[in-house]
Amino acid sequence: MTTDPLLKVTNLTKTYTGSPSMVARLLGRKPVHVRAVSDVSFSVGRGEILGLIGESGCGKSTLGRAILRLHEPSSGRVEFGDADVTALSPPEMKAMRRRMQIIFQDPYASLNPRRTVGDIVGLPLQLHGLENGREDMREKVAMMLDKVGLKAGQIDRYPHQFSGGQRQRIGIARALISNPEFIVCDEPVSALDVSIQAQIIQLLLELKREFQLTYLFISHDISVIGYLSDRVAVMYLGEIVEMGPVESVLATPRHPYTQSLMSAVPEVDGTGKGQRVRLKGDLPSPLDPPSGCKFHTRCPLAIDICRQRKPVTETVGKGHSAACHRLAERLSLLEGAAQ
Repeated sequence: MTTDPLLKVTNLTKTYTGSPSMVARLLGRKPVHVRAVSDVSFSVGRGEILGLIGESGCGKSTLGRAILRLHEPSSGRVEFGDADVTALSPPEMKAMRRRMQIIFQDPYASLNPRRTVGDIVGLPLQLHGLENGREDMREKVAMMLDKVGLKAGQIDRYPHQFSGGQRQRIGIARALISNPEFIVCDEPVSALDVSIQAQIIQLLLELKREFQLTYLFISHDISVIGYLSDRVAVMYLGEIVEMGPVESVLATPRHPYTQSLMSAVPEVDGTGKGQRVRLKGDLPSPLDPPSGCKFHTRCPLAIDICRQRKPVTETVGKGHSAACHRLAERLSLLEGAAQ
């Protein structure tokens, strides 16, 4: 890993607009606006794994797809190397996709059931002009299948002939075949059995080292993030509320939401030393997000200012930052306890 940023995201926002029904229009209702990602900024160093964690519905997958322009950002800037991804024309973006790839969450829905594995994995080679005829393509696909733990003899099989873990290996092979530099891993193990999850995680780590890859690894499992990542970003209702080195964030979480995620992790030793932070209610709807700090409706530490004003992000340690109105107060308590 280097400090040289490969990816830089600045004030990225993604808003979806839904048209009201005919009845709603007759009643004078306006179009619905859903801000799935709100003013997000971060960078990813070359060779780094940045873990992105949060509850389902917080905007993690939308953020990953907006970075790749699979969903067009509403505003903000995405820089990849020396290129402004958000300003690229369609032909330029097509060329950029060779360098930026994605591994999807669902290994069943992400593969075309009518195409063979050879065609699925070889398609990026065709799109980017990286093959010299069909035999060359099949040879490159066979080599990549071997890299991800499949057999070259399976090249003519169809997706339904593979297990879930094998299908995800096919998805990984498809992402790697164009020799990318950066991969968005969109919850690639969440749909798999626990034993298969461990195999896929280990495979991703081995491929990262071999191909010198950079990952944005999206997950709702903080244990997986803790094992894989160099840094972690915690997302809540479209916003990043805490970010820093994985050891720092998981050992001394500063934001109440991060603390609640950490406290929910089962303790193997059964000592019960960690104090459980229980949240009130469910994740608010992005159709009508709370005012001020979006977390205040569930936060056990919320005070009046939390309901009125959005907190600013403050530095709490080397490379570690968080956004909470009561951050200074909590830091003073921690420092006092340490003394």
